[in-house]
Amino acid sequence: MKSILIVLPILTLLMFCLGLTLEAKDFLLVIKRGKAVAGGLFGQLIMPLVAWVVAQAIHLDPVFTIGLVLIACCPGGSSSNIFSMLAKGDVALSVSLTAMSSIITLFTLPLIMQMATCAVGQQIGIKLPIMNLLMQNLVTMLLPILIGIGIRYYKPKLAARIAHVLSKFAFPALMLLAGIFFVQHKETITSNFGVLGFAVTLLLLVAVSFAAVLSFLIGLKTAERRTIIIEVGMQNAAQAIAIASSPFVFNDGRFAIPAILYALMMNVVLLTYVGWLKVKK
Repeated sequence: MKSILIVLPILTLLMFCLGLTLEAKDFLLVIKRGKAVAGGLFGQLIMPLVAWVVAQAIHLDPVFTIGLVLIACCPGGSSSNIFSMLAKGDVALSVSLTAMSSIITLFTLPLIMQMATCAVGQQIGIKLPIMNLLMQNLVTMLLPILIGIGIRYYKPKLAARIAHVLSKFAFPALMLLAGIFFVQHKETITSNFGVLGFAVTLLLLVAVSFAAVLSFLIGLKTAERRTIIIEVGMQNAAQAIAIASSPFVFNDGRFAIPAILYALMMNVVLLTYVGWLKVKK
């Protein structure tokens, strides 16, 4: 079975689960707490630039440069809400940022990836079918989110029960994807593990450090700062893997390798951060 037959259903299911947890108030939070929402979204949207700088600074291979920018373009991961709860952060803010970044990046991701592939893709003969990418994002992300929101609106109790069950599969599903692609590209990963591991770790550490400084400078509360650090650091790796392996977009699993390593490292780093907060308390 081709991996894409596993990737796309898992991504769609994760987005549907996200939609089941959303209400109108989650989007209206930008009016009530604009500074916190703007800070979180800015930190999320600056990630591709950080990824590009990291890739150029360490002279990353064009294939992995595109892959690194790809994972940086993706929205916050669905597990960020759980991490925010564990860190005693602002869960309402986390839900709103995940929802808004998931919708905003539907349109920013194709544009940024178009620029990235135009810059380095010619070296490896890669062009981005931007309309295919946009349509895939709409079908596998926006549509499931909207369906989930609709069920939440009309059948809130049913939505809560479904979300409770599906949320238990979010992290195992992501690890399943990472495991499948690790096995498929074991030789490439092991031969480039040093430089790629360094690249994704550097990207992650710069991102969370920037989020911490930014949230402090704009005067956010402690719970809000913790949430933004987690939200900026956690990316939707399933989306990056789906785009990389999709026959309608890149159709090349090598572009997913930075996302696979990032998925592993973001959990290590952010769990360490949560643990440090608990010890500090």
